Amino acid sequence: MTINHFGTRSPAALPLADRAVGLVGSVIDSSTSLLAAQTHDIVRFAMGSPADEAVPLEEFRDIADKVMDHSSLTYGATEGEPVLLKALVEYLAGTSDPTVEERVTITAGGMQGLDLACKIFINPGDLVIVESPTYTNGSGTALSYGAELLEAPMDQNGLIVEALPDLVAAAGRTPKAIYTIPNFQNPSGVTLSLSRRHQLLELAHEWNAVIIDDDPYGLLRFQGEDLPSFQALSPGDPLLFSVRTFSKILAPGLRVGWVDTDPSLRQLVINAKQAMDTCTNVPAQHIVAEFIRRGGLDNHLAGLRSEYKRRKDAMQESLHRNLGSRITTTDPEGGFFLWLTLQGEDARINTSKLFETALAEGVAFIPGPALSASGKFGDALRLCFASTTPERAEEGIIRLRRAMDRELAALEEGASA
Repeated sequence: MTINHFGTRSPAALPLADRAVGLVGSVIDSSTSLLAAQTHDIVRFAMGSPADEAVPLEEFRDIADKVMDHSSLTYGATEGEPVLLKALVEYLAGTSDPTVEERVTITAGGMQGLDLACKIFINPGDLVIVESPTYTNGSGTALSYGAELLEAPMDQNGLIVEALPDLVAAAGRTPKAIYTIPNFQNPSGVTLSLSRRHQLLELAHEWNAVIIDDDPYGLLRFQGEDLPSFQALSPGDPLLFSVRTFSKILAPGLRVGWVDTDPSLRQLVINAKQAMDTCTNVPAQHIVAEFIRRGGLDNHLAGLRSEYKRRKDAMQESLHRNLGSRITTTDPEGGFFLWLTLQGEDARINTSKLFETALAEGVAFIPGPALSASGKFGDALRLCFASTTPERAEEGIIRLRRAMDRELAALEEGASA
């Protein structure tokens, strides 16, 4: 037996499962702990979280006082509390993503929805197409079930679906699943065009591949026109596994989301969830249900859309003012994120290294390589505009500029040495 200095087994001595090597973790989630350990002031563009002041805290407190009784503190039905299922389906009837109750299972946030999808569909060695860059908690979940990832490029209209047949041909086999974030994609902020949504559905049926449709931001469109969801374009399609969450529109700490699947799959989803957590947090479900029932969600979302547009515009103006032609950014019509790409001489800076310097300067972001399974995008980074006021964002961009100046100076000094 191998013993470390603390008197416990070292990981190398433990009988780990083969899948353990695929548990890659999340740079995004780890940033929360990293930032909590800092003792100096930091402008936080890293975590994709709603603004603290955007959470309807007083309403939640009032609702919690009224729903907290014995019925909300015991086990609940795995598929979700009936009151939430009813309220959610009624609310979605007025959106671009309507559904029916027999398609819905309440989950512990969107991440559990992604885990359920991969648990049900992915075998070790299966090929899964992922956007590049992408939300690596999603691709990491596929890896944890033994998937092999096929990264596919993006442009201003989302996933370049036209490129997929050649990529699949080069891989020598068809994918088992396609993981996509169609609206205001994380991290790029771009939206999959209507024509490409149709094309992706056609390819999924040609390959018999499930589309894991991850859409945390669809209700946060602040300009432009809503596009129909995959479910609306292909009603009743068994190859669609749609993942949704209240984390981005209410509060991530509630850990309440849902999946929308073919009714024939629902019992399997329930079975898989029962092996995870039995049921989603019951009091949180009742809080969300009552918030919707009171009619507060529409006004709440309207306020978020207005404020997030203001914050996005302010961040873009600050970037233009402070960095000008040194960078380019995407221009999302909703959601949380800007994707920033360094230009000219600054493109020599590796954003993973820049992260360390920026943290010392007092600003945090997610470097591009953390958002690609193969570590691409060393000249890019993700900024969250949703959680930071315009005034605070201005300070953060100034700090980012200082960090870039330091990194560029170090590169030039190294080249002349």
